[in-house]
Amino acid sequence: MSQESSPKVALVTGASRGIGRAIALRLAQDGFAVVVNYAGNAAKARETVEAIERQGGRAVAIQADVGDAPAVARLFDEARAALGRIDVVVNSAGVMPLAPIAEDGLEAFDQVVSTNLRGAFVVMGQAVKHLGRGGRIIVLSSSVLAKSFPTYGPYIASKAGVEGLVHVLANELRGREITVNAVAPGPVATELFLEGKSAEVIAQIANQAPLGRVGQPEEIASAVSFLAGPDGAWVNSQVVRVNGGFAY
Repeated sequence: MSQESSPKVALVTGASRGIGRAIALRLAQDGFAVVVNYAGNAAKARETVEAIERQGGRAVAIQADVGDAPAVARLFDEARAALGRIDVVVNSAGVMPLAPIAEDGLEAFDQVVSTNLRGAFVVMGQAVKHLGRGGRIIVLSSSVLAKSFPTYGPYIASKAGVEGLVHVLANELRGREITVNAVAPGPVATELFLEGKSAEVIAQIANQAPLGRVGQPEEIASAVSFLAGPDGAWVNSQVVRVNGGFAY
Protein backbone atom coordinates (compact mmCIF):
# COMPACT_ATOMS: atom_id res chain seq x y z
CA MET A 1 0.00 0.00 0.00
CA SER A 2 1.44 3.40 -0.93
CA GLN A 3 1.90 6.13 1.66
CA GLU A 4 -0.74 8.20 -0.10
CA SER A 5 -3.37 5.47 0.26
CA SER A 6 -2.40 4.17 3.71
CA PRO A 7 -4.03 5.68 6.82
CA LYS A 8 -2.20 8.42 8.64
CA VAL A 9 -0.41 7.37 11.80
CA ALA A 10 -0.45 9.03 15.21
CA LEU A 11 2.11 8.19 17.88
CA VAL A 12 0.80 8.87 21.40
CA THR A 13 3.10 8.58 24.40
CA GLY A 14 1.63 7.63 27.77
CA ALA A 15 -1.36 6.11 25.99
CA SER A 16 -2.02 3.16 28.28
CA ARG A 17 -4.36 5.10 30.58
CA GLY A 18 -5.94 8.44 31.45
CA ILE A 19 -5.77 11.35 29.02
CA GLY A 20 -3.27 9.56 26.78
CA ARG A 21 -5.63 6.61 26.35
CA ALA A 22 -8.53 8.95 25.54
CA ILE A 23 -6.38 10.70 22.93
CA ALA A 24 -5.38 7.40 21.33
CA LEU A 25 -9.01 6.28 21.15
CA ARG A 26 -10.18 9.60 19.67
CA LEU A 27 -7.47 9.73 17.02
CA ALA A 28 -8.35 6.15 16.06
CA GLN A 29 -11.97 7.29 15.64
CA ASP A 30 -10.65 10.09 13.43
CA GLY A 31 -9.11 7.50 11.12
CA PHE A 32 -5.52 7.38 12.34
CA ALA A 33 -3.63 4.16 12.92
CA VAL A 34 -2.22 4.60 16.43
CA VAL A 35 1.05 3.77 18.12
CA VAL A 36 0.20 3.24 21.80
CA ASN A 37 3.34 4.02 23.77
CA TYR A 38 3.67 2.96 27.39
CA ALA A 39 6.43 3.00 29.98
CA GLY A 40 5.71 -0.07 32.08
CA ASN A 41 2.10 -1.29 32.06
CA ALA A 42 1.93 -3.60 29.06
CA ALA A 43 -1.47 -4.97 30.06
CA LYS A 44 -3.08 -1.52 30.09
CA ALA A 45 -1.46 -0.66 26.77
CA ARG A 46 -2.85 -3.85 25.28
CA GLU A 47 -6.31 -2.87 26.56
CA THR A 48 -6.03 0.41 24.66
CA VAL A 49 -4.98 -1.42 21.51
CA GLU A 50 -7.88 -3.87 21.85
CA ALA A 51 -10.34 -1.00 22.37
CA ILE A 52 -9.14 0.60 19.15
CA GLU A 53 -9.36 -2.69 17.29
CA ARG A 54 -12.93 -3.20 18.53
CA GLN A 55 -13.77 0.15 16.89
CA GLY A 56 -12.38 -1.19 13.62
CA GLY A 57 -9.10 0.70 13.90
CA ARG A 58 -5.48 -0.34 13.81
CA ALA A 59 -3.01 0.06 16.66
CA VAL A 60 0.24 -1.31 18.02
CA ALA A 61 1.68 -1.02 21.53
CA ILE A 62 5.38 -0.16 21.87
CA GLN A 63 7.22 0.24 25.17
CA ALA A 64 9.62 3.12 25.83
CA ASP A 65 10.41 5.46 28.71
CA VAL A 66 10.21 8.96 27.22
CA GLY A 67 13.13 10.12 29.34
CA ASP A 68 15.41 7.48 27.79
CA ALA A 69 16.70 8.91 24.50
CA PRO A 70 17.83 5.59 22.92
CA ALA A 71 14.51 3.99 23.88
CA VAL A 72 12.55 6.82 22.25
CA ALA A 73 14.64 6.53 19.08
CA ARG A 74 13.77 2.82 19.04
CA LEU A 75 10.09 3.67 19.62
CA PHE A 76 9.98 5.85 16.51
CA ASP A 77 11.91 3.31 14.42
CA GLU A 78 9.61 0.48 15.48
CA ALA A 79 6.55 2.64 14.84
CA ARG A 80 7.72 3.33 11.28
CA ALA A 81 8.52 -0.33 10.75
CA ALA A 82 5.09 -1.42 12.02
CA LEU A 83 2.86 1.18 10.38
CA GLY A 84 4.97 2.68 7.62
CA ARG A 85 4.84 6.36 8.53
CA ILE A 86 4.28 8.89 11.33
CA ASP A 87 2.10 11.96 10.77
CA VAL A 88 1.15 13.14 14.26
CA VAL A 89 3.11 12.92 17.50
CA VAL A 90 1.34 13.53 20.81
CA ASN A 91 3.46 13.59 23.96
CA SER A 92 1.09 12.82 26.83
CA ALA A 93 3.42 10.86 29.12
CA GLY A 94 3.97 12.57 32.45
CA VAL A 95 4.27 12.23 36.22
CA MET A 96 3.18 14.50 39.05
CA PRO A 97 4.83 13.84 42.44
CA LEU A 98 4.30 16.79 44.74
CA ALA A 99 7.16 18.28 46.77
CA PRO A 100 8.16 21.60 48.33
CA ILE A 101 10.94 23.74 46.92
CA ALA A 102 13.42 22.50 49.48
CA GLU A 103 16.34 20.13 49.76
CA ASP A 104 14.11 17.15 50.43
CA GLY A 105 12.09 17.95 47.28
CA LEU A 106 15.05 17.50 44.95
CA GLU A 107 14.42 13.83 44.23
CA ALA A 108 10.85 14.59 43.11
CA PHE A 109 12.11 17.52 41.04
CA ASP A 110 14.62 15.33 39.22
CA GLN A 111 11.97 12.69 38.56
CA VAL A 112 9.48 15.18 37.14
CA VAL A 113 12.03 16.97 34.99
CA SER A 114 13.36 13.68 33.62
CA THR A 115 9.93 12.51 32.46
CA ASN A 116 7.98 15.69 31.77
CA LEU A 117 10.61 18.09 30.43
CA ARG A 118 13.46 15.88 29.21
CA GLY A 119 10.85 13.45 27.88
CA ALA A 120 9.13 16.20 25.89
CA PHE A 121 12.49 17.38 24.55
CA VAL A 122 13.46 13.86 23.45
CA VAL A 123 10.08 13.05 21.88
CA MET A 124 9.91 16.39 20.06
CA GLY A 125 13.42 15.87 18.75
CA GLN A 126 12.51 12.48 17.30
CA ALA A 127 9.31 13.93 15.84
CA VAL A 128 11.43 16.47 13.96
CA LYS A 129 13.36 13.61 12.35
CA HIS A 130 10.33 11.56 11.34
CA LEU A 131 7.54 13.97 10.37
CA GLY A 132 7.04 15.31 6.88
CA ARG A 133 5.07 18.27 5.54
CA GLY A 134 1.67 18.57 7.19
CA GLY A 135 2.95 16.86 10.34
CA ARG A 136 1.69 17.81 13.78
CA ILE A 137 3.49 17.86 17.12
CA ILE A 138 1.23 18.22 20.17
CA VAL A 139 2.49 18.12 23.74
CA LEU A 140 0.56 18.13 27.00
CA SER A 141 1.14 20.98 29.43
CA SER A 142 -1.10 21.97 32.36
CA SER A 143 -3.35 24.85 33.34
CA VAL A 144 -2.09 24.56 36.93
CA LEU A 145 0.74 26.89 35.84
CA ALA A 146 -1.57 29.81 36.55
CA LYS A 147 -2.37 28.66 40.10
CA SER A 148 1.10 28.33 41.71
CA PHE A 149 -0.17 25.89 44.33
CA PRO A 150 2.30 24.96 47.10
CA THR A 151 4.19 21.69 46.46
CA TYR A 152 3.47 21.89 42.72
CA GLY A 153 6.81 23.60 42.05
CA PRO A 154 8.57 20.68 40.31
CA TYR A 155 5.53 19.90 38.16
CA ILE A 156 4.86 23.52 37.24
CA ALA A 157 8.52 24.09 36.39
CA SER A 158 8.53 21.08 34.08
CA LYS A 159 5.38 22.16 32.25
CA ALA A 160 6.51 25.78 31.95
CA GLY A 161 9.61 24.41 30.26
CA VAL A 162 7.48 22.32 27.92
CA GLU A 163 5.53 25.39 26.83
CA GLY A 164 8.80 27.20 26.13
CA LEU A 165 9.96 24.32 23.94
CA VAL A 166 6.76 24.54 21.89
CA HIS A 167 7.41 28.12 20.82
CA VAL A 168 11.09 27.52 20.07
CA LEU A 169 10.47 24.37 18.03
CA ALA A 170 7.74 26.07 16.00
CA ASN A 171 10.35 28.61 14.91
CA GLU A 172 13.01 25.98 14.30
CA LEU A 173 10.62 24.19 11.91
CA ARG A 174 9.99 27.30 9.79
CA GLY A 175 9.41 26.28 6.20
CA ARG A 176 8.66 22.61 6.91
CA GLU A 177 4.87 23.03 7.31
CA ILE A 178 4.83 21.18 10.63
CA THR A 179 2.79 22.70 13.46
CA VAL A 180 3.83 22.56 17.11
CA ASN A 181 1.27 23.21 19.85
CA ALA A 182 0.48 22.39 23.46
CA VAL A 183 -2.78 21.44 25.13
CA ALA A 184 -2.98 22.47 28.79
CA PRO A 185 -5.75 20.63 30.65
CA GLY A 186 -7.30 21.80 33.88
CA PRO A 187 -8.31 19.20 36.48
CA VAL A 188 -9.50 16.07 34.70
CA ALA A 189 -11.20 13.01 36.17
CA THR A 190 -8.42 10.48 35.69
CA GLU A 191 -7.04 7.90 38.12
CA LEU A 192 -4.01 10.14 38.64
CA PHE A 193 -6.15 13.12 39.61
CA LEU A 194 -8.74 11.26 41.71
CA GLU A 195 -6.30 9.10 43.67
CA GLY A 196 -6.13 10.06 47.35
CA LYS A 197 -8.70 12.87 47.09
CA SER A 198 -11.92 12.91 49.06
CA ALA A 199 -15.23 13.83 47.45
CA GLU A 200 -15.07 17.14 49.33
CA VAL A 201 -11.63 18.01 47.94
CA ILE A 202 -12.71 17.12 44.40
CA ALA A 203 -15.80 19.31 44.80
CA GLN A 204 -13.66 22.22 46.01
CA ILE A 205 -11.41 21.93 42.99
CA ALA A 206 -14.36 21.59 40.61
CA ASN A 207 -16.00 24.73 42.00
CA GLN A 208 -12.94 26.81 41.11
CA ALA A 209 -13.97 26.59 37.46
CA PRO A 210 -16.88 28.72 36.20
CA LEU A 211 -18.36 25.56 34.71
CA GLY A 212 -18.38 24.03 38.19
CA ARG A 213 -16.95 20.62 37.35
CA VAL A 214 -13.76 18.81 36.47
CA GLY A 215 -13.10 17.84 32.90
CA GLN A 216 -13.28 14.45 31.25
CA PRO A 217 -10.38 12.85 29.38
CA GLU A 218 -12.46 12.83 26.20
CA GLU A 219 -12.73 16.63 26.33
CA ILE A 220 -8.95 16.95 26.26
CA ALA A 221 -8.83 14.42 23.44
CA SER A 222 -11.25 16.57 21.44
CA ALA A 223 -8.84 19.50 21.56
CA VAL A 224 -5.98 17.26 20.43
CA SER A 225 -8.19 15.93 17.63
CA PHE A 226 -8.76 19.48 16.40
CA LEU A 227 -5.05 20.28 16.37
CA ALA A 228 -4.21 16.98 14.67
CA GLY A 229 -6.90 17.32 12.02
CA PRO A 230 -7.39 19.51 8.94
CA ASP A 231 -9.15 22.29 10.88
CA GLY A 232 -6.04 22.83 13.00
CA ALA A 233 -3.68 23.49 10.10
CA TRP A 234 -3.31 27.25 10.78
CA VAL A 235 -2.85 26.88 14.55
CA ASN A 236 0.84 26.94 15.41
CA SER A 237 3.03 27.79 18.44
CA GLN A 238 -0.03 28.00 20.71
CA VAL A 239 -0.97 26.73 24.16
CA VAL A 240 -4.64 25.73 24.17
CA ARG A 241 -5.94 25.81 27.73
CA VAL A 242 -8.76 23.28 28.00
CA ASN A 243 -9.87 23.87 31.56
CA GLY A 244 -13.46 25.05 31.88
CA GLY A 245 -12.16 28.45 33.01
CA PHE A 246 -10.23 26.88 35.91
CA ALA A 247 -7.20 29.10 35.28
CA TYR A 248 -6.62 32.21 33.24
